[in-house]
Amino acid sequence: MKKTIKLSLIAASVLALTACNQEAKQEQAPVTLDTEAQQQAYGIGASVGNFLNKDLADKTELGIELDQALLIRGFKDALAGEAKIDEEKIREVLTALDTSVRTKQEAHAKVEAEKSQAAGIKFLADNAAKAGVTVTESGLQYEVLTAGEGEKPVATDVVKVHYKGTLLDGTEFDSSYSRNEPTTFPLNRVIPGWTEGLQLMPVGAKYKFTIPADLAYGDRDLGKIPANSTLVFEVELLEIQDEEQAAAAE
Repeated sequence: MKKTIKLSLIAASVLALTACNQEAKQEQAPVTLDTEAQQQAYGIGASVGNFLNKDLADKTELGIELDQALLIRGFKDALAGEAKIDEEKIREVLTALDTSVRTKQEAHAKVEAEKSQAAGIKFLADNAAKAGVTVTESGLQYEVLTAGEGEKPVATDVVKVHYKGTLLDGTEFDSSYSRNEPTTFPLNRVIPGWTEGLQLMPVGAKYKFTIPADLAYGDRDLGKIPANSTLVFEVELLEIQDEEQAAAAE
């Protein structure tokens, strides 16, 4: 908590100084970033500024509006040694703010999870009716994009794949293609939808999987992936690794 308070005060100082300069309509001197020390100093300020910008935006999205004029006044008063509230009170109000933020975040996450669940149910029903889509007993849905002729892996195998993962609205949350590097993993250490789905694929094949939330990350909120999300993956099975390659992957 102390680190959070300290970071918040530093961020507030940066905002206050910027706002004061803007209010006074003073033209800033050109930034000189020739030396490493100058770049480091500027980098710290930019990093804190980016953090504060996102933090305030996140709070605004949750309905928490912070009065920047009071923030600036608090900075000035503290700098002059004339803060209107003491450190104990500051800790108290910042703790209350933190609690309020968490409460609103939890409420927001619950609403988003319910939306994701409803959207997933509808999408799965619509997708299951499409030509070329097969639904397994577990509820996993798959479509063959490219047929392969190699062997099929078993759950204990280590496989090498290329893949792209998206939410139902098309938002990409992960992709080995974007990294330009295939990924290797033991098949029994990934989400159930992958463990089941890749065992259906021969090497050289490319499948499209639509994975219900209970075969993916369930009710966990992973940030990029909201709770109860049905996920869509395009997966290309490149190879099943031999024992030596598998040992290296382990």
